[in-house]
Amino acid sequence: MINRDRLVNEFMDIVRIDSLTKKERTMADFLKGKLGELGLEVSEDQAGEACGGEAGNVIGVLDGDEGKTALMFLAHMDRVKPGEGVQPVLEGDVIKSDGKTVLGSDDGAGIAAILEMLRVIKENNVAHGRLEVVFTIAEEGGLFGAKGLDVEKLKARKGIVLDSTGEVGTVINRAPAQDEIVARVFGKASHAGVSPEKGINAIVVAAKAISRMKIGRIDEETTSNIGIIEGGKATNIVPDFVEVRGEARSRVEEKLVAATEGICREFIRAAEEENTRVELDVKRLYPAYYVQEDDELLKLVHRAGESAGLKIEVKPTGGGSDANIINGKGVTAVNLAVGNEEVHTVEEYIRASDMVKITELALKIVELA
Repeated sequence: MINRDRLVNEFMDIVRIDSLTKKERTMADFLKGKLGELGLEVSEDQAGEACGGEAGNVIGVLDGDEGKTALMFLAHMDRVKPGEGVQPVLEGDVIKSDGKTVLGSDDGAGIAAILEMLRVIKENNVAHGRLEVVFTIAEEGGLFGAKGLDVEKLKARKGIVLDSTGEVGTVINRAPAQDEIVARVFGKASHAGVSPEKGINAIVVAAKAISRMKIGRIDEETTSNIGIIEGGKATNIVPDFVEVRGEARSRVEEKLVAATEGICREFIRAAEEENTRVELDVKRLYPAYYVQEDDELLKLVHRAGESAGLKIEVKPTGGGSDANIINGKGVTAVNLAVGNEEVHTVEEYIRASDMVKITELALKIVELA
């Protein structure tokens, strides 16, 4: 029942719309119009105001059979840089950009699949429960749209997020929590050529701390990283300040706490050894989630996959998504792969056939709920 050409054409229309993080106004208006045309009750929330964005989350509601499970379908509107002026190119079954930008299948593919699913439901009078469609803002910038979503105004307590990379049929049922760690290391300035011994080099203090940390893969469930170091004014000045930004992630709370405390401990130790000080800020960016294999939602996805002729593979990930936030708000949700590859690069691509498959899977989930 999926109209491949319509699906592909709409996807290409979507990615041509500039929609960088916190600059989703044009995309939001476009999607509000599309949902309205499909007969959904459409609204926009105030999530953008909290994060300095141009638009809020776009929400569409389609009432249905109360005897069937209410479902939330979610995809995000924003994309990463370079993501302006996207020119999609269709070569056979493959859709890619012209090589100057990302394609925007993250998450234009999820949006297009949801819209096509709704059209097929309407055209074929497919029986369905209440459907709540949420197109979020600023996912790439910190999951701000999902964080600002008031799920208490919605009824669905089971959700399908269409936003994972990889082969269609892959279902992410477990993802880590993430801590952001900011260390501000203070030193003492002096002339680097005349009297370096009078100074305390903040960059050296930070480097000593970092050299003692376990960075990268800690175990199969836990990672850490130091990603940004900023400090110093000139090469002839012993730097008196440096800011270091890093992170730790784990699917197990105790391991995340240990990883974060380990990073902080090394900053404190290095500062004490060099007779200076460090200020530390730790912020939990999002919670972990784990939808167990015997959960009714995963059973539904398995049945839908079998009906659609797809092999379902349930697996964990090391990344975060809107699914983390939605689960934390009390909506049991899994993240489905939409078939895109090389995301966040100018080599990003997706196959039209995979777009059809993920739309069919979403449709089967609705039918069997």
